[in-house]
Order: sequence, then structure tokens, then C-alpha cells
Amino acid sequence: MSIRNLSHLFDPKAVAVIGASERPLSAGAVVIRNLLTGGFKGPIMPVHPDLRAVSGVLAYPRIDALPLVPDLAVLCTPGAAVPELLDQLGRLGTRAAVVIATDVERPALLAAARPHGLRVLGTGSLGILVPRIGLAASFSRQPALPGKVALVSQSGALCGALLDWARPHGIGFSHFISLGAGDDIDFADVLDYLANDDQTRAILLYIEQIRRRGDLVGAARAAARNKPLLLVRVPEHPDLRRPGAFLAETLATPEECFDATVRRSGALRVGDIDEMFGAVETLARGRVMAGKRLAVVSNGGGVAMMTLAEMGAPGDPRLAGLAEETRAKLAARLPAGSRIGNPLDLGLDADPRRYGDAVRVLIESAAADAILVIHAPNAMADPVEIAEAVIEAQRGHPGTVLTAWMGEESVAPARQRFAAAGVATYPTPSAAVRSFRQMVQYRRNQTMLTETPPSQWEGFAEARIAARPIIERGLAAPGGLLGDDQTRALLAAYGIPIQPATQAATPDEAAQAATRLGFPVTLTLDRPDIARRGEAGAIALGLETAAAVRTAALELRRRVSCVHPDAEQAGFTLQRSLLRPDARLLFAGIACDGLFGPVVVFGEGGRVVEVPRDHTVGLPPLNLPLARSIISRTRIARLLKASDGRPAADRTAVAELLVRLSRMLVDNPEIVACDINPLYADHHGVVALDARMRVAPWRNDESRRFSILPYPAELEEDATLRDGSPIRLRPIRPEDEPAHAELIARMTPQDLRMRFFGLVREVQHFQLARMTQIDYDREMAFVATRDLEGGGFETLGVVRTVIDPDNQRAELGILVRSDLKGTGLGRTLLDKIIRYQRHRGTRQIFAQIMAENIPMLRLSRAAGFRPCPSGEPDVLELALDLNPAPAAP
Repeated sequence: MSIRNLSHLFDPKAVAVIGASERPLSAGAVVIRNLLTGGFKGPIMPVHPDLRAVSGVLAYPRIDALPLVPDLAVLCTPGAAVPELLDQLGRLGTRAAVVIATDVERPALLAAARPHGLRVLGTGSLGILVPRIGLAASFSRQPALPGKVALVSQSGALCGALLDWARPHGIGFSHFISLGAGDDIDFADVLDYLANDDQTRAILLYIEQIRRRGDLVGAARAAARNKPLLLVRVPEHPDLRRPGAFLAETLATPEECFDATVRRSGALRVGDIDEMFGAVETLARGRVMAGKRLAVVSNGGGVAMMTLAEMGAPGDPRLAGLAEETRAKLAARLPAGSRIGNPLDLGLDADPRRYGDAVRVLIESAAADAILVIHAPNAMADPVEIAEAVIEAQRGHPGTVLTAWMGEESVAPARQRFAAAGVATYPTPSAAVRSFRQMVQYRRNQTMLTETPPSQWEGFAEARIAARPIIERGLAAPGGLLGDDQTRALLAAYGIPIQPATQAATPDEAAQAATRLGFPVTLTLDRPDIARRGEAGAIALGLETAAAVRTAALELRRRVSCVHPDAEQAGFTLQRSLLRPDARLLFAGIACDGLFGPVVVFGEGGRVVEVPRDHTVGLPPLNLPLARSIISRTRIARLLKASDGRPAADRTAVAELLVRLSRMLVDNPEIVACDINPLYADHHGVVALDARMRVAPWRNDESRRFSILPYPAELEEDATLRDGSPIRLRPIRPEDEPAHAELIARMTPQDLRMRFFGLVREVQHFQLARMTQIDYDREMAFVATRDLEGGGFETLGVVRTVIDPDNQRAELGILVRSDLKGTGLGRTLLDKIIRYQRHRGTRQIFAQIMAENIPMLRLSRAAGFRPCPSGEPDVLELALDLNPAPAAP
């Protein structure tokens, strides 16, 4: 992950084309033509060993003959020559290159470029277009219009198709980037750059293959907090489910893990090329929805009904209800006898005025979050005039209008009017509803980033202590499989309810144990290495007598030993049969994805867990809102509701179980697989009947590292103020939002002005959420807290750093409660963050403060900060060097 020198790629002042050519249709000829016709204002320098000029521009025979150093070089040469050319460019001082050739070995490319800090886009890149500055450093067939959407694609062919589609639709781009193989510059690098680009309003990624996760998740989360991020991913292979050693491993396919990552990033995944084109339209024209209510206006009931087929799934958009006042206003403006409802049929003879009146009433009523206006052309109305009426009706209103003018030739001018007016338009009502659904889902994913979860961090210290010996015994066991008793003990330590059980070594002991437990009982062969013990015949249910238990134990051994000969010596687990007639059978588990690391799996349970495929995947760590979201994405979530006299299951208990399962995984990253099946859930709560678990020594690879860093509890420490009063220093947590709001409320207006460089009247929820829900890999905030006498805690101050993607500089901010100045709290917080950043290897901490902020100036100087020019008369920049700077390339 690095944005180092990417400004030379995206905003070059001079461009060289290596391998420029006069040969028609060659890459070197097309690139030169595009650069010359694109409007780029800087020098364009062709390099060719034999030609004196290319397209009328003076050419140079060698790289070292160039009259000035190009910021960007486009290499249109065969792959074999690329490493040597990159080395020459790097020595000259060029810091960015586009490589079009595909036949270049990645190690050779990186070995040539990296010593010079030369960033490479490609191999196999179509190039880059930045229309705002007239840069068309590509061999694309079509130019790009300027706009606010950035597109990043691995597929050069798709880039060409999208450009061909976008221009007649009036869709423009801030950046159009063909990533190619991503040998050096990858998705994470580009996301980090675009996230902070003020010319980019939204980002669209087209992903064919992710070879390495790197910092993709962190970059996606950071970008999605700033602007809409949509992704299209082509599955790398068919989504086949093959029986695995654990059910969770079978269910957590790569595609579902990728989907979970996208959701947790606050981004949105769209399904295919058609949806991608619709997504570009939505991003370019649409606004982010405040809800999922849709109003439909059309000139025919039949075409309006096309929208309903796209609105059937739970959580999907729904038709908005119309208040009586809105119905009355519509009735007053429509012909007598019109049926007022949603969808609203304006009639086949609907004219521009009728359309405009209906749209205006619906927008002003705020009955819907979006209005879909449909027009089927006919001989009684001009589609362009109706389009202009709709445009005029929505002008100046915040409501979102989507349009679907059906047909081709006769409605093309109307669509052009919509494009020019910035109104989203689609070829069919179904396409429009799909795009609206995407906007609704996007908002749902964004909401998950800003919810304030209740505290889930207390009471696990004893669980961690109890877990360690169990994990250690599992690591020493064959295959890392925990025994039934060990698995139950580990789950119980984390407060996961599980049906009590007892162990027996022989059939006679099993009969005796059953008598002590009380009948009926369930008998299970204690073989945790068997994935599906029910299918393998390793379970007997509802045994009523000791004799039945003894007979069943012998039969279990005999039956299983046909496949597993050593089962003749296996022991047994006995449980009192659980009679909960209203219970729903659920499944919960843990698996490790090769790319995105540990995941939590939830869905329908029992013996048919793999058949209905009713499950979903989530990324740990989880809190209650995230766990509830996981539950809501399954079909069985509907069955948890009350129905037919059966009381509703306790969904909060189910969510809490998922949170506890996640916490167990975070505390014990040696866990690589876990199945809890079946898991009973009813109005009494939840209880697990059976569970299996496997552990393995932790290793630092992508299959074991969390995609989202868990809370770093190891950074907590105690401290004291000057008066000896104790405080706690710890990383900030999402559930700190209320205490953080109280901290800000207790600040004087002057102190807030010094911290935030202006008058702060009120801090909104989304701002507080952004302050408390941080990515620990990209920023850090330590809070100082103090326990309250009646329970709970208060936040006394906070220190924060935001780290650049290269870990070179970290920007500092600090806030100490106004009534605690002079207590030493500020210096304590500052020392804590300095120690953290120094240990992390950050080169420098800097802060920008108002020149009149004398207390902060004194504090920083005492800690060793030095003043630096800021370029602004009222602002001081202070810097503290932590680690030596890397050698210059």
C-alpha cells in the first residue's frame, strides 16, 4: 500500500511515449494521437530510435536524450525491453510509468522500478485518462468526458466498451484507469489516492482477480467513508460447494467471503456488466437515498407492473404509501376518474403537463425517497416534451428522480435531455429499480459504518484466561481437533450456552451415565474428526433406558468402524434430550478464507444445513448491530418471528451468541474452524447441542490475519495524573460515542475553536461515529477514561493520529477537557501516542495548530516538536521526527 509518487501518474506536467510510432493502429501511434488530441497542456515527447518526428512532434532517439525529465512515461514497447527501459527512466528521475505489454515478468519489473521509486501502472494496462487536465495516456478508441466518477478496471477490453457507452450517454469521469495486472500499483493504492481527490465524487471498481489482499480492505473502508464506492467482481471460478472437514468451511465460499468484505467496507457490489453500466448512471446522476420508498409514475399500468417483479425480496425497495393529502392533490390535477395510487397510472394520453404535475406533487409531499417516472412512447405525446416537463418539475428540489423512457430511436433525444440535466435515465423500468435497489443497499452498508453498538468488551478477561489451556491442549492434539469436552468448555467460557454433557469411555459406562443424567438421552460417538456425525450414523436420539443406551453405543461403534476402523475404541458423549418444541434449528461457525481471513458463518441448521444454502458470512470482529445485520440476510430470519401460535425466537440472544463467537475468535486466533450445529433458538433464548472445533498455530498470512483489525486490547495501560488520581489509557472503541459526545459538550467554545479551527455549534452523530469507529491499521486514537462512582466511566481527553498510507507521516490532534488543564493529562496522552507511532515505525508526527494556541505550542515544544513553515500566517506546523527517513532513491 502506497500513494508514493502517484501524483506523477495522475497529474503529470510532462509525458514521454517510449516506442512512439507512425505505424497505423499500433499502440505507440494511438497513444501519441490520443495525447495530442486530448488537450494536455504539458510537453509530449515521443521516443523512437529512428524517427525524427512522430505525428508532427519532434522525437528523441533515446531516453537519455530527452530535454527534460518526464513525470510520466508510457511504454509501448515489447515486454522484453520493459525492465531495462524502466531502469533508464528511473535513473533519469521519472516517477511514474504505464506499461502496455503483457509479457513482462513481475519480479524483473519491480526490481527495475522500485529502487528509483518509479511507480508502474500495468502490465497489460490500456492506460489512464484524466479528462480534467486533458490527459489521454492510453490507446483507447474513445476519449472520456470530464466528470466526477472514477473508474478503475483490470480489464482493458471492458474499459474500451465502457468508454464507448459513456460518451453518447453524457457520462463523464474524473479518472479512467486501466489497472492491468496490478504488478505494482494495485486497487488499494489507487483507492487511497482517489479517496482524497476532491475532483472524484464516486469510485467504481471492476475486479477480475485479486491475487493478494494487501491493504485492499482498509483502503476500501477509508474510501467508502468519503464517497460512494461500487465494485463489480467476476467470479474467479464457479461457486461450487464441496464437502469439507467442517460445515463452516464448506459454506464460506470465496464469493460469499468477498461479499461480506464489501458489505463491511461500506461499499456496494453489483452483479454484472449491465448492472455496472446502471451503476455508472446512478453514480453520475443519482443521490444517496435516505430510505427505500419508491413512487412509480407511468402512462400505462402494464409498464408500471414491470417494476413490481424487481421488488419482491425482504429488505428490497418498497412502494411508498401516499397520504390522503397527497392523494387529494393528485386527484385535483389529474383527469376525473383517475385511479390514485402507487404505481400512479397517468393514462395512455398523458401529456407533459400531467407528468409534470404528478412529479411535482410527489416530490413536494416527501412521500417517497425516489420517484421512478416511466414513459412508453405513443403517437399522442412527444417524449422530449414530457422529459422536459419532468426535468422542470424536479428542478430545485432535493428529491431523487429516476426515469425510464422505453424504446430506442424515438426516445433517444429525450434521454439526451435527461443526461444534460443530470437526471438518471434507464432503458427499462426493471433496470431503474435494480439501480434503486443498489442505492438502498449502499445506504444500508454505509449505515453499518456509523451505528453505535452497545458495549461488548466487559467480562471476557476470565474467558481469555480459561481458554488458553484448552487451546494449548488442542494444538498438541492430532490434527488440532478439540475433544467434545474441550469444545464445550471453551464455548461455555465465552458465555455461549451449550447443553451439558458427560463423557463415557465404554458402552457400560455410557449406560450408567445415562441413568445419572435421566432419560431420555442423546448419545454421540466422541469422534470430533467426523464432520457430519449424523450422516455417519454416530448419533442416537431419544434413548429411554440404560439397556437402550448400551445397545446404541455398541451399534454406533460398529456402524462407524465400517469407515473408521479405530472407532471400535471411541468413547461417548451423553446429553439429556432437550425438549423445546418451539425451537428453530440454526447453525453458527467459523472458517478461514484464503484471501480475507477468519469469517463467521450463520444460517439454518440441522442435518440439511448444506441443502437450502440459507446462510450468510460476516467478518469479525462483530458487535450487536453487525450481528443483527448478519441474521437479517438469511431466509430463516423470517421464521424467527412469531407465527401460527409459536412465539418469536429471541433474536437478541442469537445476535449475542454471534458476538461471543466472534470475541472467542479474536481472543484465540489459533481457532481455524468451528461448527455449532444444531443451535436451538426460541423465546427462552439459545442453546447449542453439538459443536466441533479445530485449532492450529497462528501464522502471519492472509488466511489467518483479520481483514479488519480487532480492538488492540494490548495497548491498554494505567496512568496517573499529577495529583495521583488514576486514569485508564486505551484505544477508542465504537461504543465510546456517548462519552465522546459528553467530552465535547464539556469543552469551552474557545477550546473547541482551537481544536477544530472554527466555531463548533453541534457535533452530529455521523461525525461522532467517524471519531469513534476507526480503522486501527490506518489511524489511532487513545482516550483517557476515569471510572464513575455510580458505575460506568467518563472520557477526559483524546489524542489522535491519522497515518498516511506509506507510514511516513502521522497527523496529530489532541483534546483535553477544559476543566482538566494543568493536570498533566495532555502530556500523558501525547507521550502515549508518540510511543505508539515510534513503535509502529512512523517517520514523523506533525500537527497544525492556530498560532494563538499557546498551551498546545508549549505542550508540543516540551515533547520535542519543532516549528515548520505552514504557508498560512495564522497557522503553525509542528513536527517531531521519530525514526530516520528512508534513503532517497
